[in-house]
Amino acid sequence: MRIINKPLPEEYPDYICIYMDLLGEDGKILEHLEQNFSEIRDFIYRLPEEKLYYRYDTGKWTIKEILVHLIDDERIFAYRALRYARNDDTPLHGFEQNSYARYSEAGSRSLESIFSEYEAVRKATITLFENLPKTALDRGGRSASGLYWSVRALVYHIAGHELRHFNIIKERYL
Repeated sequence: MRIINKPLPEEYPDYICIYMDLLGEDGKILEHLEQNFSEIRDFIYRLPEEKLYYRYDTGKWTIKEILVHLIDDERIFAYRALRYARNDDTPLHGFEQNSYARYSEAGSRSLESIFSEYEAVRKATITLFENLPKTALDRGGRSASGLYWSVRALVYHIAGHELRHFNIIKERYL
């Protein structure tokens, strides 16, 4: 798979360092995305079903809601990457993640349907980044709030964000 160098700190907002710090320097981010999906899927399928509906505190998401949140976030950030890669300088609005989780109805979905969607989105993300022109990876754009992101920072965000939530599941849900 393609090597995509880890972005420099000036290529993403400061608050994203919590995700970037979880990622290595080897440039194999697309391989990591593929491996992370398999590891998370296998881990979640080993959990007792009641854990999928557990909230460790009031207002916190269930594991199913976290999984659908990861899918939503990946779709949104891959879309941003496509826009910036194509040199579209339209400022892009963020999304209200708690509202997305509330209206996802993740709890009524089967784990199979969630992972089927997750896998489809992951394959699309990897395919997008495998085929972007090399020059597109250094392009970037600004969010509606003025924060700058490079295209390659967006794929690293997807991977780091996923790992952070996976760590939270292991630390707080078991």
